Amino acid sequence: MGTKAIGINAVLLSGYILDRTGTETQSLIPNAMSESADQSFSNHTKWVPLYHFVGTPLVLAVLIWSIRHAIAVQSADSVLLMLMALAIAVQHALVRLFPLKVQDRLIRLEEQLRLQRLLPEHLRPRIGEFTVHQLVAMRFASDDELPQLAANVLEKKITSRKAVKQEIKKWRPDTFRV
Repeated sequence: MGTKAIGINAVLLSGYILDRTGTETQSLIPNAMSESADQSFSNHTKWVPLYHFVGTPLVLAVLIWSIRHAIAVQSADSVLLMLMALAIAVQHALVRLFPLKVQDRLIRLEEQLRLQRLLPEHLRPRIGEFTVHQLVAMRFASDDELPQLAANVLEKKITSRKAVKQEIKKWRPDTFRV
C-alpha cells in the first residue's frame, strides 16, 4: 500500500508483506470475495482464508479433542478444558456473526433509501414490507433492475436471500462486505 512498516508487528497487524525496501506490497489476508465489476451469484460469497480455513478448523479440532479427552479422563481439569474450548468456539462464531448482523442493519437502511429513490410511486409505500434478508439480497441488483426485482419479490413472496439473488440478472458488486 506504499507505506513503510515499523517492524514485524506492524506487518502482522496490517496483514501485508514487506518487499526488500520495507514497503507493504501484498496482503497476507486475501479477500476472496470478487472485487471486480464481474461479481455474480457464483462468486459473490466472501471467504476470509485465515478465519474460515485456518481458525475454524483449529477451533473445531481443539473442541473435539477436549470433548474426547473429557470423556476418556473424566477429571475436573478435563471438563474445565472442554468448557474453555467450548467458550472459545462460541466466541469464534460470534466474532464473525456480530459484525455481519451490524452490517445487515446498515445495508437495510441503505437499501430502504435506495428503494425510496428508485421505486415507482405506487410501490414506495410497500418498502416496509421487505425483510432484512430480502433487502440484503437485493443490494446486488443494478439500479435499472431493482424496481422490477422489488415488485417480483413482493408479488411472488420470495423470502430467502438465495432465491432473491438468483433472480438478479445484472449484478452491482458489493466489495465492502465484512
